[in-house]
Amino acid sequence: MTGRVFVIGLGLIGGSLALCIKKQHNHAQIIGYDINSEQARLAKMLGVIDEVAETVTAGALEADLIIISVPVNETYAIIELLSELPLKPDVIITDTGSTKEKIVKGAACLTQKGITFIGGHPMAGSHKTGITAAKEILFENAFYLLAPDVHIAAEKVDLLKQWLAGTNAKFLTITPENHDYLTGVVSHFPHIIAASIVRQTESLSQSEHLIPRLAAGGFRDITRIASSSPKMWKDILLQNKENLIGLLDQWQAEMNRVKQMLIEGQGEQIYDYFYQAKQFRDELPMKEKGAIPAFYDLYVDLPDYPGVISEITGYLAKERISITNIRILETREDINGVCVISFQTEHDRTRAEQCILSHTNFATSLGI
Repeated sequence: MTGRVFVIGLGLIGGSLALCIKKQHNHAQIIGYDINSEQARLAKMLGVIDEVAETVTAGALEADLIIISVPVNETYAIIELLSELPLKPDVIITDTGSTKEKIVKGAACLTQKGITFIGGHPMAGSHKTGITAAKEILFENAFYLLAPDVHIAAEKVDLLKQWLAGTNAKFLTITPENHDYLTGVVSHFPHIIAASIVRQTESLSQSEHLIPRLAAGGFRDITRIASSSPKMWKDILLQNKENLIGLLDQWQAEMNRVKQMLIEGQGEQIYDYFYQAKQFRDELPMKEKGAIPAFYDLYVDLPDYPGVISEITGYLAKERISITNIRILETREDINGVCVISFQTEHDRTRAEQCILSHTNFATSLGI
């Protein structure tokens, strides 16, 4: 495909989408704009985009596809601005926000003028941010939710999929309302729970000073998503508050049920509670990317001697395997420590495991 693609917001998501489109449609021209001019300059220097737009207006006027990749609260202002411009009549506008119902309704100012707006949500991410973190493979095999309003023609949705084919994502078309409910269940609500567990633990640690030390390792893993951007999650929760209030009511009822089982000492019911949770969790797909970005961790048992960490990372560097994080769970004299190495993809983790096993006798295991 040929034409002009305008990406507004050159962070991890916007930059990665630009790379995917360049890879698949090498005759298309990619224009980029970011409120941070340094990000835009870097995007041009790194070849993520072909041209920097000085303003949203300058980039949008001749665009065939416009991708809005900014925080959800800022999306409204950009949609309003675009609705006031003499855009090409066949332009397609999409966004990448984590909520859809209010954004799609807010895009009525575009659709009333005959401009196609299709809500979008690529369900992939990374702990890294900014244009330097952008990758062509970020969305590979991830779900990419498209949430058009009811009157949007199917041909327009198909055309957007063609533009985004280089993501190698799995496209699902659902209603904006269904999108917000589903992502509320499997993404937004778990973030609330993780944050609440951390907040409770923080409160209890005021009187029990051993808690922070004991909360390392597994506790950090199960609450990992609580380290997400507070500003982003404030906006998402307020955008999807109706669904989340309902889910919180259900959660409170669920916790009251557990509390009652404890009060009454219902051993069999408690066993069944954990058994059913285990069954459902164990049946979830292991190889598919879901609403929350997966963590590809490799656990390596390391003998405690000087230079062992640099030895391992040296092997990985020789194989050009990138790591996203590395930490030590425990190191004590004469006892193996556990090194947790995190990777961007499952493929990188598999390569790393094979690399380490081929060079050492260290035991490894996957973080699942």
